Amino acid sequence: MFSLTEVGAMVLSANISAAGDTAGAVLIIVENLPVPTDRRVWTQATALHHAGYTVSVICPKGRGYDKGYEQMDGVHIYRHPRGVEGSGALTYLLEYTVALFWQFVLSLKVLSRHGFDILHACNPPDLIFLIALFYKVFFGKKFLFDQHDPAPELYEVKFGRQDFLYRLLLLLERWTFRSADGSLVTNPTLKRQAVERGGMPPDRVWIVRSVPELGRFSRVKPELSVRRDCRYLVGYVGMMAEQDGVDLLVKAMEHIVKRLHRTDIACLIIGDGPEADRLRALTSELGITDKVEFAGYISGDPLPAMLAACDIGVVPDPPNACNVVMSMIKVFEYMALGLPFVLFDLAQARVDAGDAGLVVAEPTPRALGEGIVALLEDEAGRERMRNYGRERAYGAFQWELEKRSLLAAYTTLAPRRARAGTPADANPH
Repeated sequence: MFSLTEVGAMVLSANISAAGDTAGAVLIIVENLPVPTDRRVWTQATALHHAGYTVSVICPKGRGYDKGYEQMDGVHIYRHPRGVEGSGALTYLLEYTVALFWQFVLSLKVLSRHGFDILHACNPPDLIFLIALFYKVFFGKKFLFDQHDPAPELYEVKFGRQDFLYRLLLLLERWTFRSADGSLVTNPTLKRQAVERGGMPPDRVWIVRSVPELGRFSRVKPELSVRRDCRYLVGYVGMMAEQDGVDLLVKAMEHIVKRLHRTDIACLIIGDGPEADRLRALTSELGITDKVEFAGYISGDPLPAMLAACDIGVVPDPPNACNVVMSMIKVFEYMALGLPFVLFDLAQARVDAGDAGLVVAEPTPRALGEGIVALLEDEAGRERMRNYGRERAYGAFQWELEKRSLLAAYTTLAPRRARAGTPADANPH
């Protein structure tokens, strides 16, 4: 905890530093995941560093990343205590308030040590605009809003209502867009929402999809040990929160094993999240612990290696107000590995997947389980989907294309950087 004297010294130092700042420095603030665990933020941060920017990131501690400061791959990372966590609306509000305090204090430290020209804020929550406004007013900094999730819809899904807090989130989202100099979104659906609901000018919204760097995936060797003695292995990678539907996958595995009597099929679940312990307990209650393995959080090369050992992937996210407009990172990762997958009828994910995924119309464990079995038994279909997915990943969904859009946003917001020699490509989206 910093004293008021120390905070005052930071403000004084920041005022001195601000006069000498040069173009080409960025501060990224993310609240919900530590870096480098947040794959979207880390990919963007390293891409900006390689393009010549000085990059600093403020994020919470967690998942083995507990150092208050460290430098990784040229990126300065400042981490703060996460504070109170829970599932209630008031608990979230307290968590976000504590995080906002630490983000502001650490932003002063970043400004005094490294400087920044653009404050790049990642949601949820839609509160970081308060910090951005401070720097816009007093230091003339630019504000780039990176919308990872539509916060009002996320609230509606978690709590099942459109009450006062839902309307407040709509207001905070509108204020965030209105105060931003530009915005990043993950797909055309969210771009349209940013323009129509957020009031953003279309030419100030850039689509930057959360696609993997294909170099890691092209050279991967499958980690065959995860298959154990099963004939077929079903894979899942991602978060384990209420809206992610991993409980539907666990129940689908019970249907496969106990109702369809397919003891030759096992499931590998990679990831972590607030629902992880409950899902492990559910697996035990259903009596299928020998068929469902929780690998926990995996990063780096072991992640694609484990996925590559699977026969198919699963996107168990159920249709709801949030999921239907989201682009799922796992969809792009499955396609990069040539992994056919099963998903529910999610409008945006269906567009992203094309013919690489098998859509299950009914969002139930039984329908998901039967879809998994049907795809595993269709060897010719899996081969077509595998080839289609790889072609799509290495064509339309390459990170090099998305990086151009990211750098175009930065060049637009900080044109001095373009004169300094950073590549500036027009927004391809």
